[in-house]
This record gives sequence, structure tokens and C-alpha cells, in this order.
Amino acid sequence: MPAIDFHKVGLPGGFVAPQAAVAPATMTAFLEGPAVAANGDVYFSDIINNRILKLDPPTGRFTIFRQPSGRTNGLLFDPQGRLLACEGNEFGPNDGNRRITRTDLRTGQVEVLTDRFEGKRYNAPNDLAACSNGQIFFTDPCYGDRSTMELDHESVYRIDPGGRVTRVITQPQIERPNGIALSPDERTLYVVDSCAVPGGARKIWAFDLSPDGQVSNQRLVFDFAPGRGGDGLCVDRQGHLYVAAGIYRPRGPHETADVPPGIYVLSPDGSLQGRIPVPEDVLTNCTFGGEDLKTLYITAGKTLFTVRTEVPGWVVHRRG
Repeated sequence: MPAIDFHKVGLPGGFVAPQAAVAPATMTAFLEGPAVAANGDVYFSDIINNRILKLDPPTGRFTIFRQPSGRTNGLLFDPQGRLLACEGNEFGPNDGNRRITRTDLRTGQVEVLTDRFEGKRYNAPNDLAACSNGQIFFTDPCYGDRSTMELDHESVYRIDPGGRVTRVITQPQIERPNGIALSPDERTLYVVDSCAVPGGARKIWAFDLSPDGQVSNQRLVFDFAPGRGGDGLCVDRQGHLYVAAGIYRPRGPHETADVPPGIYVLSPDGSLQGRIPVPEDVLTNCTFGGEDLKTLYITAGKTLFTVRTEVPGWVVHRRG
């Protein structure tokens, strides 16, 4: 058989339509914010494509739940099973209005919970946590064009059941709040502080949380510096933290590859239990699902991963 230069192999007419070119029928671009409904469906954000996707785990079928999504990032189901969403992850003419919304899956009704603080638009709502009493906490960093900021701070807010919004954590107490989660007893609030600049924070903080939503007693849980720190996180029923962190390819001196990508499992006191390796950059978030809450869903780059765990997860709409 003669040698073939595969770089010069073409295709004669009669096989492909004239002038036809291969184009993606569908693709994901940058996945974030997985959240699992009570029926097992997995919702997650495809930020750049401006949509929320839905996976039916038994069939493996993906569908578009909403497009445009308002460029959602973090998603979460509240105690009543309604879908909370951080909208406005990217700045520009279609920035999603930088708001927190709540969707009733039964009726499809979308309610805007908040889109301004003290008359000014939020930066880019990123992630959420919800208490069984109806309180919602969300982070509002700025990773984009800072010239579009109306607020002069990056903060964590609480939305009370009646709709009142209170700023509970702000700079310089924290540099750039990202992921957020609650302990199973709802007495501790965890916040990822991820500031991707030279010398910026790569930390996870814990705060005591009172029943009325006040935070106090800030303390360091873990520091990933100088590697890429945490993004999103979730907790299991024993209180361990599962943190999406690390990177394969360094992004300049401000984010090194010292921390390989994976889900880092930490005890509440910050002791590192180990890492679940994930073969893709960039890890963004994770959550528990499945009938027994022992399936961990992980968003990373263009892929939604799953892994089975020994300890069941804790999610507020399936507590018990």
C-alpha cells in the first residue's frame, strides 16, 4: 500500500453538498452552577451561550430549559423546590440585568427577587445559598469590566423572606466573594474568596450564622495560594466541604498550576481529606443529586461530570 499524506486528502464531489462546511449542531462553552431538582433533573448554566440546560439522568438526554437565560451563573433550588438563579454573569448589552430570579417549575413564572442595592445595579451575581427559613444569601463579585460597576464594593447579601436585602459581608473583610454554602445545621456560612490577581486571596472563610441571618466570627478554613483557588462548593451530610479548585494550565503569575484541578474535600476545620481528580479545566462548581444524594455533579469547562460518593450530600430542598 503506497504511503498516504493524510494532510492532503480531500473528498471528491458526490459525497458532501457543494460549499458545505462542518458546523457545530450544538455545543457548550462554559458550564457553571449545577443544581438538582427533587425529581433528579440536573439544571446547569451554559454562560457564554446564554442558556440553562437540563439533563435527564436516566436517559442522558439534554434539553434547553431557558434561552436566553440572562447569562445565569449560580443556580440553586430553594426549600420549596423553586429554581433560584444568579443572572448577569457577563457585562455588555445583554448582561442579564444583574439580578436574582426565582422560577416556579410548575407554572414557569419567573420572579425578580432583587436587581439593585441602594438604587445601584449589582456587579455580577455569582452564587447562592438558601436556609430552610427562606433566607437567601448570594455573592456579587466583579470579574469583568470594572468600568461598568455602579457599586463601589464586592459583597455578600442576604434576601429575607419578605424581600428585604441586607449587605452582610463586604470589602475589605473579603476581597472577591465567589462560591457560597451552608453547613447542614445552617449555623455556619462558607464563602470562597477568589481574587485572581497577583497576591489576591485564594481562601475559604467560615462565619457563624445566627437564626436571623447575622454573620460573625470570621475565620480561615483553607488557603489555596498561590495556585488557582476555589470557585463553587457544596457540602455533604457530615459537613465536609467539596470545593471545585485548581487548574492544569497556569494563567500567568496570578494563577499557577500548583493546585491541580479537582474537587478538594475538606473537613469543617479545614483539614484536607483528599482530592477527586477531574480531567478538564476550568472547574467551576459542584452539587449533590441522585435518589440517594450520592451522585456528585461537577461543572468544568465544557463538560458536566459525575462521580459516586460514599457520603450523601446535603441540599436544602431535600433535607431530612
